[in-house]
Amino acid sequence: MSEQLQLQAEVPDEMYGLRLDQAVAQLFPDYSRSRLQGWIKDGALTVDGEVRRPRDKLAGGESIKVDAKLEMIDEHAAQDIPLDIIYEDDQILVLNKPAGLVVHPAAGHAEGTLLNALLHHCPEIAQVPRAGIVHRLDKETTGLMVVAKTIPAQTDLVAQLQERSMGREYEAVVNGVMTGGGCVDEPMGRHPRHRQKMAVVGVGKEAVTHYRLLEKFRVHTHIRLKLETGRTHQIRVHMAHINYPLVGDPQYGGRFQLPKGCSGAMREVLKNFKRQALHAKRLELFHPETGEAMSWEIDLPEDMQRLLAVLKRDAETYDYEL
Repeated sequence: MSEQLQLQAEVPDEMYGLRLDQAVAQLFPDYSRSRLQGWIKDGALTVDGEVRRPRDKLAGGESIKVDAKLEMIDEHAAQDIPLDIIYEDDQILVLNKPAGLVVHPAAGHAEGTLLNALLHHCPEIAQVPRAGIVHRLDKETTGLMVVAKTIPAQTDLVAQLQERSMGREYEAVVNGVMTGGGCVDEPMGRHPRHRQKMAVVGVGKEAVTHYRLLEKFRVHTHIRLKLETGRTHQIRVHMAHINYPLVGDPQYGGRFQLPKGCSGAMREVLKNFKRQALHAKRLELFHPETGEAMSWEIDLPEDMQRLLAVLKRDAETYDYEL
């Protein structure tokens, strides 16, 4: 299913000498550069009725026309799945994602996803690529996500992600006792042997994770993390790489081992913590329409609060016995 889009603009004289792709990015700022490039290459964007190349220079005064199809999401069903919405207006929606909710349909998860829920909650979002989803959280990661409800909002939010002006902070519980905060600046890509996993690889894409200590326990650490980049599984891979894997991580946590001398309550909580202990705690961005700086912070989910309470009791008991 698609919707026909028609745009028109005249190239001002001050754009003399600009490349076509540079000029249309300024003339049609509601649409991403990649989308505009695609329209140029497909012939859906013309200059004085002619198809030009992205690198062709303009003289000023030309008439730019776009006659393109905007593909709408119709292969995915709208489903009435509850959403914990923290903030919503005409342009954006901020939600608190629960554990177990897949963000986007994929093999093995054709429905029951966040995308299906968004199509039900806001049917017009079907006109926005990927139903407005501009960044993802892993299935078992909880916390804050922003969704764009319009194409201009999506273009702006994606640009904020690329420019690193969108702030995303997480909290996690890791195995091992850290001595201090730090930064992991290690490139990432597909694991050379296990293609379903990511890994630190020499020829990977830039990945930077900052972390600081919140609380140390007997054999675990509660940390706060801030992302500069947004690679798949970035926090999980980086923490495992420096030998502090996340509690409960089924892919990167290594072989499960109970700490020596742990109480029955601690043993029970750790054995039954079946997801990575990771929560998207804080989100900062500039509103795509008003430019206003906005931020949200959300409490840890119950399972992580319970985990931390047990770890704290264990540490206090251990110190008392010593």
